[in-house]
Amino acid sequence: MFQFKQFSIEQDRCAMKVGTDGVLLGAWTPIENNPFSILDIGTGTGIIALMLAQRSASQQIDALEIDEEAYEQATDNFENSPWNDRLFCFHAGLDEFVEEPEDEYDLIVSNPPFYGEDYKSENGQRDLARFQEAMPFEDLIEAVALLLSESGIFSVIIPFKEEEKFRAIAKEYELYPLKITRVKGTPITETKRSLLAFSRNEITSFLIDELIIETARHIYTPQYVELTKDFYLKM
Repeated sequence: MFQFKQFSIEQDRCAMKVGTDGVLLGAWTPIENNPFSILDIGTGTGIIALMLAQRSASQQIDALEIDEEAYEQATDNFENSPWNDRLFCFHAGLDEFVEEPEDEYDLIVSNPPFYGEDYKSENGQRDLARFQEAMPFEDLIEAVALLLSESGIFSVIIPFKEEEKFRAIAKEYELYPLKITRVKGTPITETKRSLLAFSRNEITSFLIDELIIETARHIYTPQYVELTKDFYLKM
């Protein structure tokens, strides 16, 4: 079990465990538009949906998970949380979900699978969670364009090396950057991740900044502490 300040995560049945990427996205995602409805695509343990339940007053927080065991685990984590009346998990793939969309969402988040290389492990469940071909960026963005409300925000974390490609696809679907934060592990390591938020409105001067996680092993930067202190027990 992974214990946060206001909720806990069981993760023994999930291929993808609680990790920095999910925590970053859950803490960083803009909620300035006061979303009434939120969708978490590929929820895994449910961590991002739970973090957004803690951060927002959203009355409808839906999550989508294709893997049966992860779906069951996310459902249990939702039911055991203080916000179980607002959280719901669908057991479906994104392609099924968009066939008959019932709702538009004011906020859509995803920590998508992103190893696009030909590498496969022996763990099929983990591969499904990790590999881009299980949910190509284009499929994700096309679905978001269909499901996002007019004033909605789409927030995602991807490898930095994929940022340019991802932004180009988003632009084709008339989704434009609202805010970009590039993430480095330490001041001297390469930029590893891009946190991207998009909206339907094209703005010329959107915010681009950088987040460094730690200066030395377990010595976290003030910026990272500020971002995650409402969640991590020891922050």
